[in-house]
Amino acid sequence: MRESRVIALSGVFQAATLVHSLAREGRCDMAAAESSLASIFRIDSDSAAEVFGGLSGIRLGMEVLVSSLDSNQRVPAVSRLVIGLMRLERKLASRADMRDQLRQGIEAIQRQVDHLGLTHATVQSRLAELYSHTLSRLRPRIMVHGNPAQLADPARVEQIRSMLLAGIRAAVLWRQVGGSQWRLILRRNEYAMLARGLLARSTLDRG
Repeated sequence: MRESRVIALSGVFQAATLVHSLAREGRCDMAAAESSLASIFRIDSDSAAEVFGGLSGIRLGMEVLVSSLDSNQRVPAVSRLVIGLMRLERKLASRADMRDQLRQGIEAIQRQVDHLGLTHATVQSRLAELYSHTLSRLRPRIMVHGNPAQLADPARVEQIRSMLLAGIRAAVLWRQVGGSQWRLILRRNEYAMLARGLLARSTLDRG
């Protein structure tokens, strides 16, 4: 269960990192982005790792988590996004109607994923629209800062909103496996150690 918490938390950090990269540079790690987007559609998986298609799918998130738990390497903008995602998920937890709306929306978009693929612009647009009609209406809203030129690009905004949806998916998983803010504070060093072990295992798995 402790490893499951680290995997879920890494998922939140991965999504936050991808959002940060898209907002600043207009690009991101595409393999990590695809794993995070795929996690949105894996609603009923047998394990935390399976949500991301295995440990290799969450490698970027684990790397950033280890760096973030080391205060000397923390990226404040990513940490703020992680906190924002966690807070938004807690708001969502009390809204059964919105959770149902999200599930129905995701199931509808799945049909397009099957035909077009995860990273197709139409799929990104539908995911962004689902985020806008649900999670963006909760308060406090997540504020994304970056390059004004990127944030003024409608296609980039859609990518960012899709990735925020992936971040909420990981935050939901974090809560489902027993994660909490206090647990993170109290077990900071333990989580860093576990994340390093999982990173080493993901490298071995890739051969």
